[in-house]
Amino acid sequence: MIHKDSSPRIKALQINLDEKIYGTFAEIGAGQEVARHFFQAGKASHTIAKTISAYDMTFSDEIYGKTGRYVCEDRLTRMLDHEFSLLQERLPQRRDSTQFFAFADTVATSAEEEKSHGWMGIRYQSKPGGPANEIVLHLKMWDNSRLQQQDALGILGVNLIHMAFYPSSNAKDRIAALLESLSTKRIEVNMIRFSGPDLDHLDNRLMSLELVHQGLTEAVVFGPNAQVLHATDALYGKPLFVLRGTFRPVTTTNLEILAKGLEQFKKHPLRKNKEPEILFEITMNNLAQEGKVDDEDFLNRVDTLNALGHKVLITKFYLFYQLKSYLRQVSQDLIGIVVGASHLDKLFDAKFYDQLPGGILEAFLVYLTIVRVFCLSLQV
Repeated sequence: MIHKDSSPRIKALQINLDEKIYGTFAEIGAGQEVARHFFQAGKASHTIAKTISAYDMTFSDEIYGKTGRYVCEDRLTRMLDHEFSLLQERLPQRRDSTQFFAFADTVATSAEEEKSHGWMGIRYQSKPGGPANEIVLHLKMWDNSRLQQQDALGILGVNLIHMAFYPSSNAKDRIAALLESLSTKRIEVNMIRFSGPDLDHLDNRLMSLELVHQGLTEAVVFGPNAQVLHATDALYGKPLFVLRGTFRPVTTTNLEILAKGLEQFKKHPLRKNKEPEILFEITMNNLAQEGKVDDEDFLNRVDTLNALGHKVLITKFYLFYQLKSYLRQVSQDLIGIVVGASHLDKLFDAKFYDQLPGGILEAFLVYLTIVRVFCLSLQV
């Protein structure tokens, strides 16, 4: 039964009324905001085996084991491992009739927006006694107050659990479901990964592309072997060298520009002898044809670049200073952006900076003073 009302209360109640669904909520860093919705919806005893918030670091380490950071994917994985295993160990009599789940999040809320982020995930069975599946995501919270951030976190958690147990037949609608009763002004989801036997038909690259296409984030990163990467974890503390293009297909000219640009980039004193991370950037504008993205064409481009051993960055940025601002969030090291000769005149066209209060002057202060972007104009 699918309810037209998509409010968190109705979603939580629908799950609570399903006698088969039963599990654990483990939440660290922002209260028990997701579990709260299930308690308030009614019939929570049908769904909740246990809730836990191991705030104290020593307690948390004793339960889940030590990790280098507390708001990270490794901590989330340990939480899911522990709680899901415990359900099956302690409730063997329910194995044949219950779809077990473990929901977990580990987050940091802050009055400083850029510091408000977290990891969230669910491990669950699609049918009683079935194999475990998993959905993991990274989120950022944009509300100004901690209370508002907690509220948004709770809604997102309900949406994730509901999407797992009542998935749309249209894979792209699963991404849209995450944002119901929310907006992109409150929540950003910048990485998502689906895994498990019942989710093998979902290509994580296409699901991540939907995050950008539907406005849940501005960019996603793919690594070799079709990996979906969290940008900060993959790029933090590294010099970045970016080549923008359509790469349909990647050509010898593209590779020659890359080689010449890297040669120049590596001579820059601010690189500090660190090996740069190479990113091939494709914008949504370069992917879309007549407003639509051809999934097969997109995957072919990514596969080719991955086969060459490169990471791929998919963005919604039209202007280079927007790309710079994004990259500066994940790395404080030198950033190199290749600017082709055919685009160099547009870089100095004031009309592209009308939306900035300081116009073109602000854009170039951003380029040259704040971030030390190293631009290359190459023609092969």
